[in-house]
Amino acid sequence: MRIYADRFPVAVRQVVTDLLVVAWVYAAVRGAMWLHDLVRRLAVPGEKLESAGGGLADNLGEAGGKVGRVPLVGDELTAPFERAAEAARSLAEAGRDQQELVDQLALALAVAVLVFPLGLVLFGWLPLRVRWMRRAGAAATLAAAPGGRDLLALRALAGQPLGHLTRIAPDVAEAWRRGDDDTVDALAALELRRLGLRPPRPR
Repeated sequence: MRIYADRFPVAVRQVVTDLLVVAWVYAAVRGAMWLHDLVRRLAVPGEKLESAGGGLADNLGEAGGKVGRVPLVGDELTAPFERAAEAARSLAEAGRDQQELVDQLALALAVAVLVFPLGLVLFGWLPLRVRWMRRAGAAATLAAAPGGRDLLALRALAGQPLGHLTRIAPDVAEAWRRGDDDTVDALAALELRRLGLRPPRPR
């Protein structure tokens, strides 16, 4: 299987296209990462809320524990501290929920941004690239086979523009039917040139 063509203009076009595709994918990934980081900044208030709520709950719990050691009225004095600590823990939980929601949103947006550019690569460029490699590999194998040039010539007759065919011979089909070596070689070379390949050197 061939990766690039033999002929210089076609090979340059393929290399440039491949580099552009790589740059396209890189830019798409970088853009998705930038968007993810940008949206992720929305979680900063949630982080601060979680930190503040957790710290307040710990301080209130510690204060309630100390107040609870007061004789006779310790239990009654502890209750407000416990309720306040529970409210602070609820704030911390709300901060964690907000962070989780922002994380999910950031991931969903990043994936959504990547779907279109990667879809173009996977379902547009890649199938065309693989199809060319398979066709070029098969054509190169045929060109090296003893009877392969006849098949390539037949394919050229079926698929090449009429203007290209008539430049080979005025009645190119009749010449091919007669098995004219020059016509068959010219047709095979025309088909190989269409794929960006050079005809094999004569032995």
